[in-house]
Amino acid sequence: MPTPYYIVDAFADRPFAGNPAAVVLLDVWPASDAWLRNVAAEMNLSETAFLVAVDKGYDLRWFTPKSEVDLCGHATIASAVVLGRLGNLADGARVDFFTRSGALGARRQGGRIELDFPSLGADPCTPPAGLVEALGVPAAAVTYAGRSKFDYVVEVRNAADVRALSPDFARLAKVECRGVIVTALSDDPQYDFVSRFFAPAVGIDEDPVTGSAHCRLGPHWGERLGKTRLVGYQASARGGVVHVEVRGDRVTLGGDGVIVASGVLEV
Repeated sequence: MPTPYYIVDAFADRPFAGNPAAVVLLDVWPASDAWLRNVAAEMNLSETAFLVAVDKGYDLRWFTPKSEVDLCGHATIASAVVLGRLGNLADGARVDFFTRSGALGARRQGGRIELDFPSLGADPCTPPAGLVEALGVPAAAVTYAGRSKFDYVVEVRNAADVRALSPDFARLAKVECRGVIVTALSDDPQYDFVSRFFAPAVGIDEDPVTGSAHCRLGPHWGERLGKTRLVGYQASARGGVVHVEVRGDRVTLGGDGVIVASGVLEV
């Protein structure tokens, strides 16, 4: 039977901005994950989310064009936006998603989706050999390096350094981690910090807007700035805004989403 899907620009309040994700609605999980991987590769977006309704919410899995991942913010926002369009998530209501990172909540507040995600810590570290060189940032510009559960975090001296990055993706793909977050204090008073995210090892050279990276960026900059509510700007070519609230071992990630296409998979 044809399988419905949607394309949603997440962390954006207008089309063709933010981070596009595919959302595929399933009645049951297929017998083999090969079909899920093939669909994600066919979509060729940074993430494809697959949803199956269960008693108290939805099972949710995320796939890049190359692999399944443990945590993804923008495809979760996209999933909640689609459920709102279908009448399955009323304004002010919450839906629970059951994922490889446990139960995650999403609440619809008008046009914005607020995600209840885990806060991610990081241990300070010396960047592994080749990482800074692969990023193309001068070593003297690095003011902090750390390792979270999924990614390396590199803080640099200013926002201009973040925007100017032109990584060697083939070299960066050899670093053993999901991805690399590069961040700096914002030079724009609208935002507290800026960032970019690179994950060539999982098939994404640069992710336009990365919700899960803000599970670390929120606590990182919250501690630096003495704040619990922050606004981050991901300075990719498409760009996107992430609202973050740090709540102990949890963070709230807020962003809008716009459905730009829908259709059916015929196979």
